[in-house]
Amino acid sequence: MSSHAPEMAINVDDETGVWTTDALPMLYVPRHFFVNNHMAIEEEIGAERYAGILYKAGYKSAYYWCEKEAEAHGISGAAVFEHYMKRLSQRGWGLFIIEALDLAQGTARIRLEHSAFVYQYGKVNRKVDYMFTGWFAGAMDQVAQSLGYAVRTRAVQTRSAAEEGSDYGVFEVSPL
Repeated sequence: MSSHAPEMAINVDDETGVWTTDALPMLYVPRHFFVNNHMAIEEEIGAERYAGILYKAGYKSAYYWCEKEAEAHGISGAAVFEHYMKRLSQRGWGLFIIEALDLAQGTARIRLEHSAFVYQYGKVNRKVDYMFTGWFAGAMDQVAQSLGYAVRTRAVQTRSAAEEGSDYGVFEVSPL
């Protein structure tokens, strides 16, 4: 079995117990705990409403993360987007594979294999990975704007491994 072990350090403050990675405070919880909370909220307010809330929050968080990581590592352009996908993959959300990326046009196609959500939900014949959608638009917009491109984007999930006949998820980023 090959390993996708992170090359990043996890630091734990002895006084506060706060975990940090990439200079950001982190939480470490079992996958089932996180996804079960996600499912409970979805059941209460509906998947569509919850997806909208998560999109906005995810967009903002991805934008901030990419901005801070670009500064911290002295990287720019596609390297920031690629670094983001790598870190997401290393944190157990699934494996995010960039199939296409055009920063100037504001387009991308991301393939998701081994989704944490699909592992928990199973085959339910609907898209269950919507939490990630805003992340891709936020990352794209931060990187594009840092390069001086005026493009603003949106992302949608077009496929999920939770759907019958599909073995992986797909997300498309396109200009607004």
